[in-house]
Amino acid sequence: MTVFFILLTIVVYAGARFVAMRFPSPFTTPVFTSTAAVIVILLLMNVSYEEYTPAKDIMTFLLGPATVALALPLYHNRVVLMERLVPTAAGLIVGTISTIVSSVWLSAALGLSETIQATSSVKAVTTPVAIEAAVIIGGDPALAAAFVMTAGIFGAVCGPLLLTMAGIQDPFSRGLGIGTVSHGIGTSQAVLEGPVQGAVSSAAMGFASIITALVLPWLYPLL
Repeated sequence: MTVFFILLTIVVYAGARFVAMRFPSPFTTPVFTSTAAVIVILLLMNVSYEEYTPAKDIMTFLLGPATVALALPLYHNRVVLMERLVPTAAGLIVGTISTIVSSVWLSAALGLSETIQATSSVKAVTTPVAIEAAVIIGGDPALAAAFVMTAGIFGAVCGPLLLTMAGIQDPFSRGLGIGTVSHGIGTSQAVLEGPVQGAVSSAAMGFASIITALVLPWLYPLL
């Protein structure tokens, strides 16, 4: 069944890509629609999460090579990246720190527990980093993974639309914004916009994780 579930996921995602091309909309973003479709299909088939897990683990493992493959467009656009190195670094630092601070303050304003406050602070980085960082500051690793997934899907669905509404059309800036706050899932959407967006988003995703790992342990107690 593992092979069947992998093939099912691939077919559903391919279908979601086709729908997104035919009917472009924030709500037809492939990551969003394919995730919802797979959940519905598994529920209709009465398949438990435990049964689907082996297939999920294999596909998750392939995220490593897929992430490394993003180095190719990154290399092809290295000149653009180097030309904007200083403003890019400033944007990454400000964006990453503001994401952490706003998450904690919003959670506190809503009266949520300290565990949720700590966990929400890591939602903008890739799952392996988020899980480890959450443990260090007293968050919940399982909840961290859920927050990361939610933030990524929201960024993929709404990020491009919000950037367009804000009048941000520059491919570099769009990739930087999406990658900083929406990690791998957002980057998958940025790649669909163009090679520059994908390259910058993948770089931003990596550096945002590094910045988070460095500043979070001492920043969070101050919040």
